[in-house]
Amino acid sequence: MSRVLIVGAGPAGMRAAETLARAGLVPIVVDEGARAGGQIYRRPPDGFIRPPKALYGAEAKKAAALHRMFEEMLRAGLITYHPQSSVLGFSGNTAQITGPEGMTAIGFDRLILATGAMDRLAPVPGWQHAGVYSLGAAQIALKAQGVALGRRIVLAGSGPLLTLVAHQLRKAGANVAAVLDTAPLSAQAVGGLRMAMARPLVTARGLAMRAGLGRLYHAGVRLDRIEAGDDGPCAMHWRDARNRSHVTPCDAVALGWHLQAETALTDLAGVAFDWSGTWAQWLPRADAEGRASGGVYLAGDGMGILGADGAEVAGRLAASACLADLGYAIPLRNRGRDMRRLARMRRFAGGVARAFPWPAEMIRNLPDSTVICRCEGITAGELGDTLPLAGAEANRVKSLGRIGMGRCQGRYCQRAGAELIAALAGIAPAQAGRLRAQPPVRPAPISLLCSETDNG
Repeated sequence: MSRVLIVGAGPAGMRAAETLARAGLVPIVVDEGARAGGQIYRRPPDGFIRPPKALYGAEAKKAAALHRMFEEMLRAGLITYHPQSSVLGFSGNTAQITGPEGMTAIGFDRLILATGAMDRLAPVPGWQHAGVYSLGAAQIALKAQGVALGRRIVLAGSGPLLTLVAHQLRKAGANVAAVLDTAPLSAQAVGGLRMAMARPLVTARGLAMRAGLGRLYHAGVRLDRIEAGDDGPCAMHWRDARNRSHVTPCDAVALGWHLQAETALTDLAGVAFDWSGTWAQWLPRADAEGRASGGVYLAGDGMGILGADGAEVAGRLAASACLADLGYAIPLRNRGRDMRRLARMRRFAGGVARAFPWPAEMIRNLPDSTVICRCEGITAGELGDTLPLAGAEANRVKSLGRIGMGRCQGRYCQRAGAELIAALAGIAPAQAGRLRAQPPVRPAPISLLCSETDNG
């Protein structure tokens, strides 16, 4: 029997596992979470008092159904599950994994990557201070532990997640001081129309959340700086759409400009990449069903940001493509239905990208003193000083200037760094290239790397 390894147990990974299990395979699922669900349907510890409706809102029934389906498969022995485990890299058709039992090597015949998305961050002067988080981190703390990361919180950035996290925090009783959106209302109107045409109910739900924020929400703003003291942030300095200055007191800031695909493992798996002007990101190359290359399949937001519903569809399609390539019969009616659904999700995603653009101009105008790489403390001015030696190529700038060489391996600074390289060199961001992924893709103790258990 063919061994299929699925990396990620969010909506895409869970649906992929279900599809393979129904065909008689026993997929191996590796996930960094303690329990399956991914970020959007992240599950709290046992005994958590907040009900699913409070955690997932209108998506509570979907979340509960996915969780129940996965647990039933696990109890029935239809899947092999490795929670709290990270894939660090690949050697041929073997994945190196670290988890509660140490280092493990798992062999596979086919690989489905459902690695999901992560925050897309842009630097703001002062963002390097403790007490400045990503929107995703604020959401994780709320869902997993019922904690608001501050007593007076400013949320800033752009995209649906900005509104969603603000809504969730306020619903939980947190004190949100301001919601600052860098996207102008004109762009939101054009993109919002496309979103409404593709998914009217989802768009209406988002607008209702936005309306509930009232005067806390401000569109078309410019973020000047985060003022911080010894205890962390104390104020956000910003300008409104009319260029009027404002200072909002706070003790925590959460930033995020929609989401970006998590692609480090996809790179290590040998998949080719193409520049996406829509998302201002290098995205992996795959066909409509998720086939990439060499027995590798992509599903969910790790291939392109489609949201939880789109991830479920993409997970089924990737698993079906895998089964078809293995010689299994796949119902064409189901494939056609899912392809139509995925096309609609992609139209909606295109509207989101148009409504909430990447803040390229804001990044290009950052003061030289602004920290770009939080891990290494590299400023915009220091990046510029590296260019005469390195040239306008991201990997050489990394080698000589250390931007992207820290713990996050460029996940949070790569796009801003490319934007600054492009501005200084007079080229397009795509011409700066992309940072190559390096194993291990997650920090791992040396002691673990020195010992390995072979499970395949």
